[in-house]
Amino acid sequence: MTETLINSQSRRIGEFEVGPLAYGCWRFTTDSVDDARGLIETALDLGMNLIDTADVYGFDWGGSGFGANEELLGKVIASAPELRDRMVLASKGGIMPPIPYDSSPGYLESACDASLRRMQTDVIDLYQIHRPDMLTHPAEVAATLASLREKGKIREVGISNHTPAQHEALAAHLPFPLATTQPEYSPVTLDPLRDGTFDLCMRDGVVPLAWSPLGGGRLISGEGVRPELITLLDELAEREGVDRAAICIAFVLAHPSAPVAILGTQTPARLESSTAALGVHLDRGDVYAIIQASEGVPLP
Repeated sequence: MTETLINSQSRRIGEFEVGPLAYGCWRFTTDSVDDARGLIETALDLGMNLIDTADVYGFDWGGSGFGANEELLGKVIASAPELRDRMVLASKGGIMPPIPYDSSPGYLESACDASLRRMQTDVIDLYQIHRPDMLTHPAEVAATLASLREKGKIREVGISNHTPAQHEALAAHLPFPLATTQPEYSPVTLDPLRDGTFDLCMRDGVVPLAWSPLGGGRLISGEGVRPELITLLDELAEREGVDRAAICIAFVLAHPSAPVAILGTQTPARLESSTAALGVHLDRGDVYAIIQASEGVPLP
């Protein structure tokens, strides 16, 4: 049997080591602090020590408003302070509805300060620019991020939903390396393979944090997905003795840039079942077959 491409080892994000799977808080909108703490504890117990949130989470997806999901995470941390020491806490700023984007120096620092207060912590381990503000020069963004780091408010810096050119423009002005980039990536969203995102990561040692590895649920429901892709994923799932979700997550982990797959389920049992992806065997033929089934055309 050929060697599997799945990289189940930890990843290095600046000074931190994180697992190949992370827990994302976009849908972290429960009213119960006990339930929320249970989700975080389950994730941490399963090795998902990167906990990813953002100040805008809670503004949609059934949340109660801007900042709500950070506030809930803060209540969890306050109720069980020992959990903070077990996590690499990541958040994002730079979206301010309805403008929609603001990474100007004054706003970005105030956004970071507000995130610190909501999460009831004195430092954010990984702070990312959520989406690029095209009306702020990247040199200004870099200066603000450097200042936040010098003040001890943040430790590592990353970006989210940036094009490779936007990535390079910001990186050129930073006095330290970018640690992460956060693109959407799944068997149904292959842009990072084609647009240079993963190539930049491999060139510079930046860790990709892949959001929506299940295609926002489309890869589970099959809605809007090529039937031949669903058929192939199910065939691989049957072969490997796992569910379709595990194959999708394993696909993300198979790229040589060593992505981290961010999982957003609100069900502890699904978090547990997701770890089956780490034991899946996908070889080069399997992964290329998924790409071809997704795009609907043979590779040249």
